[in-house]
Amino acid sequence: MKKSDVLPAWGRILRGYRPLLSIEITKECPLTCPGCYAYGAEHLGRETTLVQLTDRKGKDLVEGVLAIVRRYRPLHVSIVGGEPLVRWRELDLLLPKLDAMKVEVQLVTSAVRPIPMHWASLPSLHLAVSVDGLPEEHDQRRKPATYDRILKHIEGHRVIVHCTITAPMLRRDGYLHEFAEFWSGRTEARKIWFSLFTPQKEERCEERLTAADRRRAVAQLGAVAAEFPKVDMPRAVLEGYLQPPQAPEECIFAQSTVCVSADLQTRVTPCQFGGRPVCSECGCMASSGLASIGRYQLGGLVPISALFSLSQKIGGLVGARA
Repeated sequence: MKKSDVLPAWGRILRGYRPLLSIEITKECPLTCPGCYAYGAEHLGRETTLVQLTDRKGKDLVEGVLAIVRRYRPLHVSIVGGEPLVRWRELDLLLPKLDAMKVEVQLVTSAVRPIPMHWASLPSLHLAVSVDGLPEEHDQRRKPATYDRILKHIEGHRVIVHCTITAPMLRRDGYLHEFAEFWSGRTEARKIWFSLFTPQKEERCEERLTAADRRRAVAQLGAVAAEFPKVDMPRAVLEGYLQPPQAPEECIFAQSTVCVSADLQTRVTPCQFGGRPVCSECGCMASSGLASIGRYQLGGLVPISALFSLSQKIGGLVGARA
């Protein structure tokens, strides 16, 4: 993908400043994945945690999400959790309504439970399944959402397989190649995405990547993307991984995304990670891709990020007067 291919999308943002929207649709999750940022002590700030929120259910949840979508008129909605499929009955009502509204929706799931087959007929729905590496690592980190369950529950669907790269993965030669090879051979996988582990400040864990790890990961991702067509890692994203934003104020994705937690009122800031993410070690695909594009100079003079910042300020003034 060339930078010029993405500029039309920027035109839509700059003209109307319609944000991106991320909704933590539930606080519940049957998994206990190490390193999960959503359940961190500072994810929602120091005063409350995700599990302390009163989340919505049934008709109240469906109507609440629709109200937020109508309010923000987002370009795109990400439904996350917790585990969204815990609320599959509500999603069964909500997703067709969003599809009828022509809203593009990405549902991020562990595939721990069956995915209703009729969801495959919703053209605006994009299923992203989180897979933490190869079976021997994934099944330990993500049980009960094991490989066996995932493969069973995605049958008949076309999903995006998303893997977050951690430092231990890079210690084994060919790990990312083996992962890409396995999922490229599955008909259910239409795309394969890789992010890099993003730590919180003062977080010391084995998943955290060094600067050398990041360079090694980017080099390997470039190689697997060249070999496996399903690996969708645009050059802009890989460039962004090597030059991530240094602060939320510099992150186009953070500035253009409204993140709402499970009570549909609490905002997640400064971005979907919440808490105090180390922006200089950010591995978010969207953030890295937009950061790289944001450095692109329109006409060789004005960075797109500067135009976006101006548009956002104007949009804020207009919204304040409405």
